Amino acid sequence: MTDSVERIEIALPQGVAAELRYLVDLLSDDPYGAAPASIDELCNYVMTAVADGSRRPGSWERGLLDSLGLVSQRDEHHVYRPDCGPPRSGKLGA
Repeated sequence: MTDSVERIEIALPQGVAAELRYLVDLLSDDPYGAAPASIDELCNYVMTAVADGSRRPGSWERGLLDSLGLVSQRDEHHVYRPDCGPPRSGKLGA
């Protein structure tokens, strides 16, 4: 399944943007894996991991959310959802 793209603009402190540019540059020399070519690509990769961790308890991505304190205590956040966004049927895990 291919999602259409929604453009979202974010504002970052200059130091954070500089570090992200540096990280992209560091990864460009890495012989392992496909390195992001831009801050946009890096942010897309990270935000996709955040979204996947939100809907997939037990995944490595959920561990990322856990370490950032981004896991809700609501029961519905601890049930697998196959699609992004709120459950369509209103039934969790359906």
